[in-house]
Amino acid sequence: MAELISALQTPHALITLSVLGLAVILFVTGALAPELTGLLSLGLLLASGVLTPREALAGFGSPALITLIGLFPVSAALFKSGALDRLRSLIASEQIRSPRRLIALMAFVIAPVSGVVPNTPVVASLLPVIENWCHRHDISPSRVLLPLSFSTVLGGTLTLLGSSVNLLISDISQQLGYGPFELFSFTLIGLPVWLVGALYLVMAPRILLPDRGHDLDDLNLSSQRSGYCTEVTIPSDSELVGRSLLNSRLQRRFDVDVLELQRGSERLLPPLADRLLEAGDHLILRVTRADLLRLQQDQTVHLTTQKQKPGSSLDPGQGSGQKTIEALLPAGSTLAGASLRELRFRQRHNATVLALRRGQETVQERLGQVVLRGGDVLLLQAPLDSIRGLQSSNDLLVLDRLEDDLPTVGRKPVMVSITVLMLILPTITPMPLVAAVLLAMVSVVATGCLNLGELQRSIRLDVFLLLGSLTSFSVALQATGLADALASSVQQWIDGWPTYNALVVIFIGTTLLTQIMSNAASVALLAPVAVQLAPALGLSPSALLITVLFGTSQSFLTPVGYQTNLMVFGPGRYCFLDVTRYGLGLTLIMTTLVPTLILWHYS
Repeated sequence: MAELISALQTPHALITLSVLGLAVILFVTGALAPELTGLLSLGLLLASGVLTPREALAGFGSPALITLIGLFPVSAALFKSGALDRLRSLIASEQIRSPRRLIALMAFVIAPVSGVVPNTPVVASLLPVIENWCHRHDISPSRVLLPLSFSTVLGGTLTLLGSSVNLLISDISQQLGYGPFELFSFTLIGLPVWLVGALYLVMAPRILLPDRGHDLDDLNLSSQRSGYCTEVTIPSDSELVGRSLLNSRLQRRFDVDVLELQRGSERLLPPLADRLLEAGDHLILRVTRADLLRLQQDQTVHLTTQKQKPGSSLDPGQGSGQKTIEALLPAGSTLAGASLRELRFRQRHNATVLALRRGQETVQERLGQVVLRGGDVLLLQAPLDSIRGLQSSNDLLVLDRLEDDLPTVGRKPVMVSITVLMLILPTITPMPLVAAVLLAMVSVVATGCLNLGELQRSIRLDVFLLLGSLTSFSVALQATGLADALASSVQQWIDGWPTYNALVVIFIGTTLLTQIMSNAASVALLAPVAVQLAPALGLSPSALLITVLFGTSQSFLTPVGYQTNLMVFGPGRYCFLDVTRYGLGLTLIMTTLVPTLILWHYS
């Protein structure tokens, strides 16, 4: 503690600690998007003179970050070429008839794919296939979707390319003077972690995964009646005026639940069957996607979210070039925390929100006034060009595959060859990994697997800005002596502990921190401190860096702990504690296993 107090005597250390404290608050609260928080911190460290421009901006030109930028187009080309469609056909095969078999397929076959391909597009691609499988076998999606997310998380630490955080830890290692990690630097640890985790997923008691899809007593009726909430208005010339809901064409023709009737400032709740309807009434409905699209064409009500023109057709597929798609609001989206009206969503994205789905929760507000949250699924109608813009946006994740995105099967052998060469060449030749990835990126365009526009859309600018700015944390902690001082304080606390126990504490600390802030931010904050403990523990700095990496990567306790957890949270209709209950056992196993493997490999 004396070292920490001494370090804080310098102005630069106080400024750095204040900036880090502000960044942690912003990361936890989500008041700013993560990449904006990173850039704000970078700007403050530069403006205050803590870092020079060369030191602060070095992360944006690091080989690890350039490798990641090149990996995005390669992954996009893999999906577009249909190289991964074999996984989709395996899921749909007659051999996969039970949830346990499907979980085994995900754990042992799909998980390794995440060692090379980012897990977010893997989950996005397979999510509708698995939902269709659940519908066909009359099984609740909640029985299998969490294992899908956990499988891809387990596979993400098999190679350096499995996750952006893997590349970030490699970059931090190089900046701290310990050299970058190689492609298979932590594969010997990642393999047992994957295999043990996969066994847990297959053998975990069925009771840990709730059945959320067949409760006919509430509004979440089944996968065939997934809960979209929308708002309609009764026009003055509607045949519903003067009729009750019970005798109306609305109830007879469409499978809807009327959740609320709003008449001026008056809000009327069920039972509403016998209440007479008036012109201008607003109805909050719960409706299936299919019935909502039929409802668009019905002239007895108007979707409040759409501007009506006399004689216009609301059919999304006829003549107007409009498409209807689902889009997920991911963690860290700048749209979260505001309503559609405040965001001016239609003007901003040239897209109309038809309806909203929010896990198990029933939304009983007018659609324009609903405050968006991470995990919400929006049903959107927009021109194709606008949807393309949404695909490249960091605020929404488009879940539907468009016709132009269908596989170009003729390019599949070419794309597989490019990917294999990208992985093999750095392993058997002196070629750096970044060179192999950049050559692969150019090759996917030259061979027609992607066009130039698709390549540009595939690159995630938010990830580039976040990871490039976060490396400044590590440099500032080292330059001001805070990393040494914090490590010294921790070392005094764990003095005399067995090395294994100290590694367990580091692993648990990073795991818990990742549940409330992004794993990239956790790595940037903890890695410089952890490496200073290496001499006292008798381990190499790489051992401590990999402990931090696995602690931030094995995130199984909350929906917001990892992006893929949030992606399956809504479609699986999970509750918050469902994730904790299912992931707690796996977290305890990893807390025991990872430190053991670290000691075995680095002692």
